[in-house]
Amino acid sequence: MTIRAIAWDVDGTLVDSEPLHHDALFAACGKWGVDISDISDDEFRGVHMGDVWRALAPRMPASAREADWVQANDDYYVKHRNLLVPMPRAVETVRQLAQAGIAQICVSNASRLILDANIDALGLQDVIEFSISIDDVGHGKPHPEPYATGCTRFGLKPHEVAAIEDSATGRRSARAAGLLVIAYDHLNEGVTDADHAIRDLALLPGLIRAHPAASIGVELEGTGGA
Repeated sequence: MTIRAIAWDVDGTLVDSEPLHHDALFAACGKWGVDISDISDDEFRGVHMGDVWRALAPRMPASAREADWVQANDDYYVKHRNLLVPMPRAVETVRQLAQAGIAQICVSNASRLILDANIDALGLQDVIEFSISIDDVGHGKPHPEPYATGCTRFGLKPHEVAAIEDSATGRRSARAAGLLVIAYDHLNEGVTDADHAIRDLALLPGLIRAHPAASIGVELEGTGGA
């Protein structure tokens, strides 16, 4: 069985969104006079907004409501989406896969508004068939539901779909759903919880072409497979 589709994580995989996410959190908390400058840019990498709110809520005044805080965050992010930068060779790789006839979707813990803003900033609306946001499921990553939902909408079995993920949270979700898991290990962290790991997205088309089911777990030259 060969891989027939790709399910992309977005934040940190297709787009370098952490700086803008952090700025949006800073601005949203600032509306209530709360300073979060002690929190690192990647503190909430791969974490959906409900959990971010629960982590920050003890700092917020009693007058702050989650819905208003989320709206302030989203408004800032969408307004400044032109500042987003694609991850190296991300756009080119997605388009190369599309030209090769590989169907592609995005699966994200972001809200529908943020996910659409990311895809718009990347200019990939014409090649991403559909996307799964946190608003489309009952449970976000690391629960398997986001990736399982994507496979169901594709009409494909999980082992026919490869998930590309930069975070352990996302890889847990994809693994639990039964997908082939490819880690985007651009920080060279020595990922060990994936079927394969790549440090350069430009290697992905070759990895997919070379992947009958029997090659799962086989390290390919240049990938640093796990």
